[in-house]
Amino acid sequence: MTEFSDVVRNRRMTRAFGNDPVDPAIVDDLVDLASRSPSAGKTQGWHLVVLEGAATARFWDLSLPADKRASFRWKQLLNAPVIALPLADASAYVDRYAEPDKARTGLGENEAAWPVPYWTIDTSMAVMTLLLGAQDIGLGALFFGVFNNESAIRAELDIPEHLELLGAIALGYPVDNPDDEAQQGAGAGRSSIRARRSPDEIIHRGGWTGTPQH
Repeated sequence: MTEFSDVVRNRRMTRAFGNDPVDPAIVDDLVDLASRSPSAGKTQGWHLVVLEGAATARFWDLSLPADKRASFRWKQLLNAPVIALPLADASAYVDRYAEPDKARTGLGENEAAWPVPYWTIDTSMAVMTLLLGAQDIGLGALFFGVFNNESAIRAELDIPEHLELLGAIALGYPVDNPDDEAQQGAGAGRSSIRARRSPDEIIHRGGWTGTPQH
């Protein structure tokens, strides 16, 4: 185990993986850790569809068909032995807040009663915890959007229509990516060379204008 601050500071999105499998027990441990993330009403209204080994092709064949892979920059991303799809369940939150101890909030009426979609927030926090957990044990992980053929992927994996698909997580053992190293610092616009904002640029103490309250 490393210090938490080191885990956070060293975490990176991994785009190059080796072929070594990840023990399913490790995935279980990471999900158990993620399940301890904050959850409104302890609803825990999120799910994870996990594809392992050869089964990851069920995702890639639809999200990145073979005829498009020649021009795909991150070819070693496809080596990731685990692809996990995080899903948020809004109905679980409506049902939970219709229970007697939460009914007074009015949030059990319907999804529209919620000023903020806590199902998305909670699932996102669980994903972040999983990413940090992977970093802590020496695994690489990448969260990325599912921008192509989502409907076909949902049908292939029998994902219920009412669940919100946040994206996908690739998980595995990281390897050096020569293509990435060759591009480091080459050309403007790469996210990795953007300056990190300082606390002074982020914090608005006392209000948006930053006027302290006394």
